[in-house]
Amino acid sequence: MPHHYDLKGRMAVVTGGAQGFGKAITERFVASGASVAIWDRDTALAEKTAKAVGPAVSVIACDVGDPASVEAATKATLKALGRIDILVNNAGIAGANAKVWETDVEEWRKVMRINLDGPFICSRAVVPSMIAQNYGRIVNIASIAGKEGNPNAAHYSASKAGVIALTKSLGKELAGYDIAVNCVTPAAAKTAIFDQITQSHIDFMLSKIPRNRFVLVEELASMVAWMASQENSFTTGAVFDISGGRATY
Repeated sequence: MPHHYDLKGRMAVVTGGAQGFGKAITERFVASGASVAIWDRDTALAEKTAKAVGPAVSVIACDVGDPASVEAATKATLKALGRIDILVNNAGIAGANAKVWETDVEEWRKVMRINLDGPFICSRAVVPSMIAQNYGRIVNIASIAGKEGNPNAAHYSASKAGVIALTKSLGKELAGYDIAVNCVTPAAAKTAIFDQITQSHIDFMLSKIPRNRFVLVEELASMVAWMASQENSFTTGAVFDISGGRATY
């Protein structure tokens, strides 16, 4: 049985919660007593996830890279749940593998829009209500690529490095409140994001992990559950590694 972190009565938003890390986080939050609003562009898949997890999960259509969409999702969530205690910025894409000089500019911008602009826009929308209630937990899903920089994935690596820096800045800005802002840097997991990258890149990522396996989504969800709990009352602006020994700093 997994350790239980008390999230009873907490209201959470998980972006990209329909599948992968986001789905596992949603499941873990609900098992810990939270109500979860999944913000996702794929509402059909999100509804399927919500039905499978249970009535504590609701679905709100949201494009995290669009400020108007995020603003509407925030208002809808506050109306439905009353408040937002937890925000998990999880939505992300891998982008096509290519060397920097062969990467299309629009492909670069597409990855940045979702992976880096998304957490900024969502945090910007949700933070004011957290300040008003003097409570909040923000967890950003970064990547070990943001620390090390993966070849043939400069857009993804740079976007996740940006998420790490955003976490540190926002954590300092909110340190005077009971609001913790932290991020996690996982190694790759076998999720739908693998469909976006080449087999050679998948093999490269596996070769870098001393554990010699990919992280399980449930393992990441366990770490995020603590980061999102009231127990995490001091640490902020921090980077939590879950890379199977790959991280070198």
